[in-house]
Amino acid sequence: MTETRPGAMTKTDGAAFDRRLLPPMMLGSILNPINSTIISVALVPIGKALGAPASQTAWLVSALYLATSLGQPVVGRLIDLFGPRRLFLLSTSLVGVAGVVGTLAPNMAVLIVARVLLGFGTCSGYPAAMALLRSEAKRTGRDSPGGVLTALAVTNQTIAVIGPLLGGLLIAAGGWRTTFALNVPLSVVSVVLGLLWLPKPAAAGPAGRGRLVAQLDLPGMALFAATLTSLLLFLMNPHPRTWYLLVVAAAFAAAFALRELRAATPFIDLRVFGGNTPLLATYGRAVVAYVVSYSFLYGFSQWTEEGYGLSPFRAGLVQIPMFLVAIGVSLVSGRRSAVRGKLLVGAAGQIVACLVMLTLGAGSALWALLLVALVFGIPQGLNSLALQNSVYFQADPERVASSAGLLRTFAYIGSMIASSATAASFGRRADTGGMHQLAWIMLGAGVLYLLVTVLDRTLGRGAPTPADK
Repeated sequence: MTETRPGAMTKTDGAAFDRRLLPPMMLGSILNPINSTIISVALVPIGKALGAPASQTAWLVSALYLATSLGQPVVGRLIDLFGPRRLFLLSTSLVGVAGVVGTLAPNMAVLIVARVLLGFGTCSGYPAAMALLRSEAKRTGRDSPGGVLTALAVTNQTIAVIGPLLGGLLIAAGGWRTTFALNVPLSVVSVVLGLLWLPKPAAAGPAGRGRLVAQLDLPGMALFAATLTSLLLFLMNPHPRTWYLLVVAAAFAAAFALRELRAATPFIDLRVFGGNTPLLATYGRAVVAYVVSYSFLYGFSQWTEEGYGLSPFRAGLVQIPMFLVAIGVSLVSGRRSAVRGKLLVGAAGQIVACLVMLTLGAGSALWALLLVALVFGIPQGLNSLALQNSVYFQADPERVASSAGLLRTFAYIGSMIASSATAASFGRRADTGGMHQLAWIMLGAGVLYLLVTVLDRTLGRGAPTPADK
């Protein structure tokens, strides 16, 4: 869908990327990670205040991931059809509503509803940013600067650093409810920036609006949601007694495939999608990359507390070097569009870090833990940036927002697998034996990530240019 802004230049005018888009793009993209990281330090205070055990407070994490996994590709498709402005304003407004609901929540059930609303409300930021990048490339007649993609990646990594620290400060100042209240001003600022600077969609007559609505494929979206919900519910708690969820997911997946192959304008065009091998490989890499990443973020930090004996504050400090290295690596490598080198070094970094984890024990020196965090910072900075760049160049330009949303969906599938692997490895206590078992699982995922990258010949030329597409 074409978009216009006052005084916009066409590509023949030699226009440059509109830097006014950066603030709403960056703020919208951090709404999800800031709510993902702040909750990590709020779970215990919430459980104490509402009398909820850890098994219930865990749903505050899962609810956000589930809603986001479902919402990202759906909202992305709506952005492809109707443009980013409307969906950005609607979604970021929902973030404010969720902040109010969470702040006033009288019990755990209402708080989970608030987290679901947050999940859906934060779905537009990343797909909208990718769609704006593509539309700017079309408007200016040149590819968007690599620094913009880097800025998005670095912004999200920075939030990963300050999120828990910010959450701790908010809780100390006003209790756990302030972590939800924070979303109200963030929502207001996002909406104001969106109203001021996001391009307005070109006016469409009744016939044009009717054609766009006809392309929504609501049955396909519903079947996709049912498939993903069944799969993620199983991954949250894999157990022989929940095997039926896999059968349900397979049945919905078959129905979804039949629907999409027959639909005139499918939600996910399986014919085109299935023929885009590079994009499928990128999604596969995202799953295994985030299995390793989230296993480290949650599993390793649990071991540093229970198995190594650090306080929660010091356990958090141990991971700060990883994020700082990740930010530095992204800044250094971000302006190069080629992705193969980033992926290979990222895969090697994961493998080396997992091997070092296997040498750690309760008696290891503190510097050894810091070394693992430093090494993990390299793939943390390279992989997310390379995967993001890959989708930007590999996706159909008309479906770049929904394709970006699917990248996040596959990443969250990896996070669910990591959560299950962590639970299975540790059992009741995060001891050294469990950490080593988790490290072997992570090592296997890292090796698979390396093999998928080495065998992917489409990466040989680096990132394709628009002319290649």
